[in-house]
Amino acid sequence: MGKGIAFSTNFDLFQSKAASWRDTLQMRTGPAPPHFDHIPEICRKELLEWDEQAHRLGETLMGLLSEGLGLEKDRLKEMSCLDARLMVAHYYPYCPEPERTVGIKSHSDPGVLTVLLQDQIGGLQLKHGEDWIDVKPCSGALVINIGDLQMISNDEYKSVEHRVVANSFREPRVSTAVFFNPSKREDNYGPLPELVSADKPAVYKQFTLPEFMRQFFSKELDGKVIDYFKV
Repeated sequence: MGKGIAFSTNFDLFQSKAASWRDTLQMRTGPAPPHFDHIPEICRKELLEWDEQAHRLGETLMGLLSEGLGLEKDRLKEMSCLDARLMVAHYYPYCPEPERTVGIKSHSDPGVLTVLLQDQIGGLQLKHGEDWIDVKPCSGALVINIGDLQMISNDEYKSVEHRVVANSFREPRVSTAVFFNPSKREDNYGPLPELVSADKPAVYKQFTLPEFMRQFFSKELDGKVIDYFKV
């Protein structure tokens, strides 16, 4: 990602017990996009426009999430939660033995919020209790995932554990997500002081973004990382 854009096949190849069945194009779009010429020409215009629209939607959603916590509308925005954005486009080719692998293993997103556009093939599942529920594609709709904002909200919001099954259809599956993350790497994060009281003590300890990301990348992409930061 030295140029702000990269192509890969697995997030956690050297930690995981099995490779995931997908290819990925990822592009850092905030605080600053990569050099124009580094973006693949075939999708350059579309990726930049998608980021612009997703940023506008993200700002609206951040305001709603802040107000839902009883905070000022711009509270999360002021914490730079809109600034560090990563766009990820996944390509899931046909898998002849889908029962032997997955598209993406179970995880929650490490950022604050994710805006996801999926096609009509399907394959996304979320965990509800001990069961996995299909998130059926809906034409023209976006999927909004709460990420590990769960810790900032002191468990008022819950991050969504989800996965993608391997594609058993002959037609490839394509999805595009924009991840919203804070950009102030040296600041401390954790339960907001407005959300901590004698009746509701802090569930998580304070941490910096580098500390959080080191823990996230030190394990395979399986389950949630937030338990590590519990008080």
